[in-house]
Amino acid sequence: MELLQLGLASLLFLLSAAMVFVARMKPYCACETCQTFLTSTWTLKYNNLCDWYTHLLAESPTGTIHVHVLGNVITANPANVEHMLKTNFVNYPKGKQFSAILGDLLGRGIFNVDGDLWRFQRKMASLELGSVSVRSYAFDIVSSEIESRLVPILRSGSDFDLQDIFRRFSFDSICRFSFGLDPECLIPSLPASDFAAAFDLASRLSAERAVATSPIVWRMKRFLNLGSEKRLKQAIRSVHGLAEEVIRHKREHGGGGGDLLSRFMATTDDEVFLRDIVVSFLLAGRDTVASALTTFFWLLSRNPSAVESIREESDRVMGESRDEGATFAELREMHHLHAAVHESMRLFPPVQFDSKFCENDDVLPDGTFVSRGTRVTYHPYAMGRMERIWGEDRLEFDPSRWLENGVFKPQDSFKYPVFQGGVRVCLGKEMALVEMKAVALSLIRRFDIHVTGSGQGPKFMPGLTATLRGGLPAIVQERKH
Repeated sequence: MELLQLGLASLLFLLSAAMVFVARMKPYCACETCQTFLTSTWTLKYNNLCDWYTHLLAESPTGTIHVHVLGNVITANPANVEHMLKTNFVNYPKGKQFSAILGDLLGRGIFNVDGDLWRFQRKMASLELGSVSVRSYAFDIVSSEIESRLVPILRSGSDFDLQDIFRRFSFDSICRFSFGLDPECLIPSLPASDFAAAFDLASRLSAERAVATSPIVWRMKRFLNLGSEKRLKQAIRSVHGLAEEVIRHKREHGGGGGDLLSRFMATTDDEVFLRDIVVSFLLAGRDTVASALTTFFWLLSRNPSAVESIREESDRVMGESRDEGATFAELREMHHLHAAVHESMRLFPPVQFDSKFCENDDVLPDGTFVSRGTRVTYHPYAMGRMERIWGEDRLEFDPSRWLENGVFKPQDSFKYPVFQGGVRVCLGKEMALVEMKAVALSLIRRFDIHVTGSGQGPKFMPGLTATLRGGLPAIVQERKH
């Protein structure tokens, strides 16, 4: 016992010494922005960090700000976004700093690498996701999940946390499509998911690394296996364990299928690399779609006229009395639904910001000088709220801004970088949109959904994707025709 106490005392002494060392070398800045960040006084006025950043970016003449203590340039300027993602793409990789922050969780997965490794994974994924037959297969899986699980569960009760339901739905769907495995999270018993809890914790704690004023703090805690880094290590072990189980299941039951994992397994025997691929696609397929659906229904609860417009459109396309879901072709005809989904993600993008690291000194189109090694963040959440981009009614949920003579009209991807843009544009964009629209339409036509709880704006938890604190409690009642 004395040896244990001595060891703990030594660890605490080392940690204290490290903290003092960090405090001395931590960048200091007396500007109002940095002091507000360091003291967290922004919380006195804003629910979320992203809302405070939105305020600062709106006040900036160029739409760009500096948070010096983070070594971060943050922008909501479309010209800067195009410069980063397209014009000078090679100068703005994810970078070693970003890879270090998410490396323990995502490893060498597609969202955490650059260069040849990124190009290889992107090529393999594009072969899979670009095929018409594969998209049709994915739509069949989503439709099956809706009709056999999602709708029956919502018919079985009245009070639900829709965020939890959507996460279960999207997790089942991405596993069935990408790995040929059905985890059965969305079944009547709604079983507790250790994986979901571990993934959420790992996502939150990894994201918290990104806002630390110095990486030395979390690196030291990781080295000593203390505090949040100890919990992160345990959570990642659980996530990796599930990913490894997915790979074992695929090997035991044949890896020659047409799913995404089988395609990668045919090219490599590197188990760790395959595990990282599984984790990355789980992140993309589960969290982003569930996040977008959650905030979409939060917005619909405050805009009942949008619900009626979607119902009227679907009645014209499908007929009023049909109970089954829409076909792929019918979804393509529903321009108002398509517009409503895009408008929702304008205000609440699943990924609120994305960062790159400047490879060599550069000057952004708005005149901002960026020195080598600087973190540069573009902010889709803030961009969706900029008057200079969307006009005076930018805070209003108005799907009609996406319509021209009743037909959907897309916006420039650097003005609306919800799916990124340029070289790294999201490969799963079309499939994600179809999945969201299929779910949304099925629920809107069949149920009246009343979001309960506080009437205040959403509060988000720290994480790699936008997650509502406290979920989305709702009363779900079957419609009477």
